[in-house]
Amino acid sequence: MTPGGRLVARAVTGVAMLWMAVGFYSAEAGPPDPATVVVKDFMFQPMAVTVTAGSTVRWTNRDDEPHTVVSDTGIFRSGAMDTNETYSFKFDEPGTYHFTCSIHPRMVGTIVVTASP
Repeated sequence: MTPGGRLVARAVTGVAMLWMAVGFYSAEAGPPDPATVVVKDFMFQPMAVTVTAGSTVRWTNRDDEPHTVVSDTGIFRSGAMDTNETYSFKFDEPGTYHFTCSIHPRMVGTIVVTASP
């Protein structure tokens, strides 16, 4: 093999190894972390979240008071979450979902679910 041929062979081998490593990493990465809404100071933070269909949203209570997460259409409903407790819901269908805290109805938020790419 000529020196130029060896260089091409090494380049092709290097690209193939990189491609396999990236493919292996992607397969092992698993699902993305859920979107997080923090409950703090009697507010949902952020008040609006956009996710793709099939995504999970996790609410975490960081207040010293209990809070709930309740859909205005009844699709999801948490129990009372004490400090540092969480509630998660998987959104399979595109749409706009409004929620509130049933204990403190002035606390409101929105989840916008877009179609998966």
